[in-house]
Amino acid sequence: MLQFDHLLLRRLVPMLALLGGVRPLGAAEEQAAPELVPPANQLPGLDALPADTVLPLPATETPAAPTPTQNVTLNLINRLVQKGVLSKEEAAELIKGAESDAATARAQQQAEVQAAVAQELAQPVTDESVSVNYVPETVKTQIRDEIKADVLAEARAGKFGKASPLPTWAQRMKLYGDFRLRQEATTFPEGNAVGAFPNFNAINSDLPFDVAGTLFSPQYNVNEDRDRTRIRFRLGAEIDLRDSFTAGFRLATGDDNRPISTNQTLGQGPGFAKYAIWLDRAFLRYDFGDKPYSDFSAFVGRFDNPFFSSEVMWDEDVGHDGFALKGKFEVTDTIKSFVTLGAFPVFNPNYNLSSTQSGKQVETSDKWLYGAQVGIDWKIQDDLTAKLAVAYYDFQNIEGRLSDPFVPLNPLDAGSTDWTRPAFAQRGNTYMALRNITPTAANGFGTTLQYQYYGLATPFRDLAVTGRLDYDGYEPVRVSLVGDFIKNLAFDESALSSNAVNNRGAGAPGVYEGGDTAWFVNLQVGDASLDQFGDWTTFLGYRYVESDAVVDGFTESVFGGGGTNLKGFTLGATMAFSQSVRLGVRWMSANQIAGPILKSDILQFDLNAKF
Repeated sequence: MLQFDHLLLRRLVPMLALLGGVRPLGAAEEQAAPELVPPANQLPGLDALPADTVLPLPATETPAAPTPTQNVTLNLINRLVQKGVLSKEEAAELIKGAESDAATARAQQQAEVQAAVAQELAQPVTDESVSVNYVPETVKTQIRDEIKADVLAEARAGKFGKASPLPTWAQRMKLYGDFRLRQEATTFPEGNAVGAFPNFNAINSDLPFDVAGTLFSPQYNVNEDRDRTRIRFRLGAEIDLRDSFTAGFRLATGDDNRPISTNQTLGQGPGFAKYAIWLDRAFLRYDFGDKPYSDFSAFVGRFDNPFFSSEVMWDEDVGHDGFALKGKFEVTDTIKSFVTLGAFPVFNPNYNLSSTQSGKQVETSDKWLYGAQVGIDWKIQDDLTAKLAVAYYDFQNIEGRLSDPFVPLNPLDAGSTDWTRPAFAQRGNTYMALRNITPTAANGFGTTLQYQYYGLATPFRDLAVTGRLDYDGYEPVRVSLVGDFIKNLAFDESALSSNAVNNRGAGAPGVYEGGDTAWFVNLQVGDASLDQFGDWTTFLGYRYVESDAVVDGFTESVFGGGGTNLKGFTLGATMAFSQSVRLGVRWMSANQIAGPILKSDILQFDLNAKF
């Protein structure tokens, strides 16, 4: 409307000037006049004006006052017509000419906008721009809702146009967290071999066990059903330190400092006892490689698992201590490659000294994990994507070693290789006795004082191939297939057959039945993002994990009670109550592969809330 008025006035003023009533605009004034162009649908034409906007002038009498409008210029023209300065025909010609000028200006501006858009689209894609060829409707809805919620929150808080009351460092901090309530029931079918499953983690975490004594060794429960209620609470933050640096931390609950779980079982300890909070993550990240088609990130500290993997190799709660480097490269428009490298200390002995024998040197070595992974992300078509990666994990000094010959006279007498026992383990791996105890008269020639620790009987150098296929042709429902194949290249069955103390078949000593291979497949169908009431997803998986395919201390902690030497199904579903609250159910049925019979079924109900 303003543009229309302005053009009309530009035509009207010279005419008035000729009549001696109005001074034309000078050049400077013309330049200062506003050139606002509203959308086309806001510019009225002559036919859009009210019928009584421009009144005819009777020849013999003073015309009646026209009906006022909100348009100042039209009111001016009406009054000029009323006073006889302009005829009705001249007024109509003025308005028609002004409308034509407005249409010309509007077309010119639209042409300039189209040219600018075409120029922007012709620019090459850089690392600061994002090319999205396919965005599911669920993702669009989530982005729209999040933006709306942020804007409304700022409006309610009255932040528009106001400086934030928070200090600068707090404005650069992003808090996040989650809470989970889990009800879990574990049942054991009849027929499990009771008393045949030593708890090596309990033995290695305490004083050495006297295998020649009268006490029975610590055992895993395989016949008493159990129900328990557990909670998990995690609170973390990431802080933008500027100049491409980011710091982060996360606190979490947990029964203890085990690496594979942040669950806290309710009712443990004295009645209504308080629970511990652990430092679960603490890291510094540096992002670099600011070039088209590539970017890198370097991590130090304790951070999330940097590798693309399944729960068979790494439990979801396992954090990696050490150093990692991640990089991405664009190969073609549809294929992007990635690489991950890392070095992680698994165990660091205190000192090379015995704690019980003054001056006795005990040679130790740090335990490390070195990992490397390469892979690709492939957009096969708009609704079909694939991800494939190959990883190699080299665990240094993680296997047990036989000690120098010695005679332990009490539980505190240390062996030279006690440090090689795992600092933490679940169950399933094959174990060997670490202490080379010399039979003498002091120990009844091997019949008494046989204080023993146990270590992993094989090295671990794992080759893992992991893949994922996502199909979005049934949007918003997504179909995903995940698979994993792992083989321990350091496995030596002949060596294990001679020193293994578990994973043997029936009989004495029994044939060694362990293995070095694991595979896993999981089919998931449901909403890609569970962000509104009624969204759902369901899954069905099967795994086959032989005894020494992976390190049992880092693999999934729930299926079959946690660890390796297990096979079976997992079935589950999840439904969203809101964008932040979900309810899930999962059933797992597991059978032991090698050794005595062991079966278990686990049913879980999870209520999750995130923020």
